Amino acid sequence: MPDHSSDQRSAKFDIGQVVKHNLFEFRGVVFDVDPEFSNTEEWWQAIPESVRPEKDQPFYHLLATNGDSCYVAYASEGNLCADNTGQPLSHPQTRLIFERFENGRYLPKQRMAN
Repeated sequence: MPDHSSDQRSAKFDIGQVVKHNLFEFRGVVFDVDPEFSNTEEWWQAIPESVRPEKDQPFYHLLATNGDSCYVAYASEGNLCADNTGQPLSHPQTRLIFERFENGRYLPKQRMAN
């Protein structure tokens, strides 16, 4: 059986890690990771070509805040950097996915086994 583990790049950011977007003013917490782009072609085409990310990199699902609003964002690894403020987000959905904020990161809730 062939080993495909080297085919996938490993994600730079982890579930529960707080990140900042390099181009847009928002912070977010990672709640899911796609090894490569997994959104619609329409979504990708809607991004201005000058800042459109490559598809062959990890993309992150984020609970995001920009000071004014809370939303879910989808961002490429190349457009994110670690947020080292040590501050939690003021996003109401964090408590649905995460147990608590501790030592600068969110700890995921333990999932119930079926």
